[in-house]
Amino acid sequence: MGKHTEQREQKAEATTFMATNGRRQVEKDDDDFVDVDDSSLQTNQANYAWEEEYKRSWDVLQEDEHGSLAGVVNSLQKAAKRKRQLRDTDPIQRGIIRHLFILIDLSNAMQEKDLRPSRLSLTFTYLEAFIAEYFDQNPISQIGLIGTKDGLAEKLTELSGNPTDHIKALKMKKFMETGGEPSLQNALELARNSLIHVPAHGSREILVIMGSLTTTDPGNIHDTIARLMQDNIRASVIALAAEVQVLKFLSTQTKGTFGVAMNEGHYRDLLFEVIPPTAITTTKASANLVQMGFPARCNDSAATLCACHGKLTLGGYKCPQCGSKLCDIPTECDICNLTLVSSPLLARSYHHLFPVENFVEVPWKDAAMTTACFSCQKTFLSPHKVSVQLQSTTDAGRYQCKLCEKTFCTDCDVFIHDVLHNCPGCLSQPRRRAGGVIA
Repeated sequence: MGKHTEQREQKAEATTFMATNGRRQVEKDDDDFVDVDDSSLQTNQANYAWEEEYKRSWDVLQEDEHGSLAGVVNSLQKAAKRKRQLRDTDPIQRGIIRHLFILIDLSNAMQEKDLRPSRLSLTFTYLEAFIAEYFDQNPISQIGLIGTKDGLAEKLTELSGNPTDHIKALKMKKFMETGGEPSLQNALELARNSLIHVPAHGSREILVIMGSLTTTDPGNIHDTIARLMQDNIRASVIALAAEVQVLKFLSTQTKGTFGVAMNEGHYRDLLFEVIPPTAITTTKASANLVQMGFPARCNDSAATLCACHGKLTLGGYKCPQCGSKLCDIPTECDICNLTLVSSPLLARSYHHLFPVENFVEVPWKDAAMTTACFSCQKTFLSPHKVSVQLQSTTDAGRYQCKLCEKTFCTDCDVFIHDVLHNCPGCLSQPRRRAGGVIA
């Protein structure tokens, strides 16, 4: 009995980790030991991106005096709402007439389910919301869709300013079918051949959504990238699988953006970052007049052919220069190449040039000075009803305009910056000029 006990103790001592001079011994089989250097493991551990960004998110959750987490949860929701508002609002020159081609990977890699329900289904769902938001913020811009699979590239929709056509194309069953490998070079060349014919006063952009780690190209893709640079075409990339060197090189050389989607929410954030127009470079910032036409709506008693599709239609818009009929605006006249827009669409495009400045957060110590939101008249939570411990982990939910000093709630803050693009407090105040006051 004593002999067996002694053997178990010796074996237990052999299986313990020996922390001596930064090294440890691990039992291998019965009698062999392997030395493992703990210091090297700790050094290499900091090199992994997912471990560097790892945070103990539950440490910030603290209960209030009633044992509830509602206050902290509301604070996290408010921070997520205002995340898109924390961007640069300096008034700089931007291009409001944009031409964007979206290249969609339709290969077998898009059937992976690491993004629920699948990469392809989530991409098409997000693209529908993206197109609607894109034209809401860029009403005189145009979008085209290109799909690539089986080593080929196919144009799903032409450049158009009608969001209905693009959303309808995304819902077609034949475009939901995947196959083979994508061809990045063929897709880029197809988009380039269409973008080189757009007017020089508009921006030329490409957004690549790639789920595959490989691409089947007929030639040297670096030659295609060089031609994109020569034609001033900006390419941005969203990778769904991992960082691929050629994709990052494409975005870097063309001064685009590059990102790898970590999850569904991050994927949506990367996609919607493309919506605001980019700043115009100094080499392209020359002041040129752009001729535009403002067509009138026409309602014919009999169906006539439109110049854009060659179909018999009853309604449409009449070009003020050549008199041809087109189905929708904004667009370019197929007969005289005149840019056709409407004055409301043109006015809505200027909020990118003069954005509303980000509101500043009001701390708890100054929260008692305001009792309700200036816009919706929602009553704020009184700071006297919130414990000091909860105040240290949550925000007051009040945001103040630096110009008019009016205070708004979180929902109104998001609505002002995303939809209204004007501060109600600033608009309610009289504008002063020399010699009088204009209400």
